[in-house]
Amino acid sequence: MPGDSAIAAAHVSQAAARLDELAAIYALVAEDFAAVNRLIPRQLTSDVQLVEEIGEYIVASGGKRLRPLMVLLGFRCCGGDGRSDGTRPIELAVIIEFLHTATLLHDDVVDRSDLRRGRATANATWGNAPSVLVGDFLYSRAFQLMVELGSLDIMSILSDATNTIAEGEVLQLANVGNCGISEAEYLEVIRCKTALLFQAATHTAAVLNCDDPQTVDALRGYGLHFGLAYQLVDDWLDYAGDTQAMGKNVGDDLAEGKMTLPLIYSLANVSARDGRTIRDAIAAKSVNALPEVLAIVRDSGALEYTQQAARAQTDRAISCLQALPDNEYRDALDALGRFCIARLS
Repeated sequence: MPGDSAIAAAHVSQAAARLDELAAIYALVAEDFAAVNRLIPRQLTSDVQLVEEIGEYIVASGGKRLRPLMVLLGFRCCGGDGRSDGTRPIELAVIIEFLHTATLLHDDVVDRSDLRRGRATANATWGNAPSVLVGDFLYSRAFQLMVELGSLDIMSILSDATNTIAEGEVLQLANVGNCGISEAEYLEVIRCKTALLFQAATHTAAVLNCDDPQTVDALRGYGLHFGLAYQLVDDWLDYAGDTQAMGKNVGDDLAEGKMTLPLIYSLANVSARDGRTIRDAIAAKSVNALPEVLAIVRDSGALEYTQQAARAQTDRAISCLQALPDNEYRDALDALGRFCIARLS
C-alpha cells in the first residue's frame, strides 16, 4: 500500500490538475472576466470611506467568482458576442457577484463567522453593523445596475431570486438546532439559500441572449443542479475536509447548530447513544465534541451518502447541457460541473 507521503503527493498532483482545468475554463472568457474585475471596483466607489474600505477588502479577498463565470459562459453558449453586445453580460456578471457578496456579508454576521477564504471576515475586522450596512449597499448597487441594464425580465428573475434567498436564510436560521429536519426539508433550504443564485446566474445569462425556451430552461436547470451539488460538496467538506483547503474552520456547521446532510443521514442510521452525542453537540453549538461527531459521521456512511447525492445533482446539471448548442462554452460548463464534484477527492 502507498505510504502517507505518496498519498499526499497524489492529492497535490490531482489538485494541480484540477486547477489547470479550471484555468482553461476561465481562459475561454478571459477578456470578459478581466472586464468584470475592472468594473467591480469602479462600482464600489462611494463618498463614504468605510464603504470603500470594506468593499476593497472584499474585492481583494478574491474567490473563484464562479457565478460571474457562469454568466459569461452561459451567455457565450447561447451565441453571444461581447464585441457586438457591448457591456451587458459584463454588467450582469457584476450584478450577480454583488448579490452574492452581499449575502456572504450578511451570512457571516448571522453565523458569527471569523474566517472566510482563509482571511478574517469583514465582521471580525470591522464589526457586525458596518458589515450588514455594506451588504445593504451592495444589494442596492446591484439593483441600480439592473436598472441600467434595462431588462424587466432580468429584474423580475433577480428580484424574485433575492427574495427567495432571504427566505432561505430565515428558514435556515429557524432550523438551527432542529434535529428533526428531514432530508427533503434540508434540500429545500439549500435550494433557496445557495442554489438559487447559481440558477439566477445561468437563467439571466440565457434570457439576456436567447429567445428559445428550451435553451433558457436548460441553462436554468443547469444552474439549479450545479448549485445544489456545490452546497452538498461543502456539506461533505465540513466533515471530511481541512481548514487550509476550505478557507474556513472545519466543524463550523456543527458550531453553528446547523443540521446538514451528513448529520441528517447519521441521525437516521446510528445507535441511540451516537444519536444523543450528535443532538447534544448541535444543542451546545460547540466543537468540543467534534472528534466524536466526526467519527460517528464517518462510521455511519454519511460521507459516502452525501458524496452520492452531490454526484447525482452534478449528473443532472450536466444532462441539462444536452439541450444547448454544441460549442466550447457548453463543454466548459460541463467541465465546471466536473470540477465542482472533483472537490470530493
